[in-house]
Amino acid sequence: MPAPLTRILYVEDEPDIQAVAKLALEAVGGYTVHACSSGRDALQAMEEFRPQLALLDVMMPGMDGPAKLEQLRLLPHGMRLPVVFMTAKVQPEEVLALKKLGALAVIPKPFDPLQLAAQVNAIWERDQMGQS
Repeated sequence: MPAPLTRILYVEDEPDIQAVAKLALEAVGGYTVHACSSGRDALQAMEEFRPQLALLDVMMPGMDGPAKLEQLRLLPHGMRLPVVFMTAKVQPEEVLALKKLGALAVIPKPFDPLQLAAQVNAIWERDQMGQS
């Protein structure tokens, strides 16, 4: 039986998208979500918040999603942290490239707020079943 997902680190620079996703994950999914607007904020939040999963926007100023993932992997808690990317770029070769970086999945934008928590939970459960 997989451990239930409760804590999600969510990194998104667009305030409107961040607010909608955070609300959807908290209200519909019952998750505790720590939202960050930059990769730097996410790195600072890692050890204190200790997320079980990270949702990362791919295209961001300063540090994009793949760069954030690389930095997260350098932290003790980030080495094995499951990561899901969210992006509007969902061509098969782009999705494959993100999965090769270690992402569990890619959630396309725009996303359905009412389905987001279920999508994240399904990805989490699939990953946990693979590790048991």
